[in-house]
Amino acid sequence: MTEEVFEKGAALNLADMVEYSGGGVISKQVLKNESGNITLFSFDKGQGLSEHTAPFDAVVQILDGKAQITIGGNPVLLEKGQAIIMPANISHALLAVEKFKMLLTMIRG
Repeated sequence: MTEEVFEKGAALNLADMVEYSGGGVISKQVLKNESGNITLFSFDKGQGLSEHTAPFDAVVQILDGKAQITIGGNPVLLEKGQAIIMPANISHALLAVEKFKMLLTMIRG
């Protein structure tokens, strides 16, 4: 049985709930059900996710640092406090301009 990291009904500081890993990427699942999932990520500088598509819209919220998110070939620089919607079936990629943390929310349509 997996220990529940994210307590339901409690105030959470998500940025503090995932650490950075030198030269790596960490992900922690916050919630998952038939409607979608919410995942917390941290990326060390220079790390990222290569270009890919997803069958559902997704929202990325930057909790710390800076990231370049490329959607359909168009790069966008995002900083702490900003968010972007990545549309379904459009290629996207992420690159850590500096180390960053994000919350990814994907809703199945």
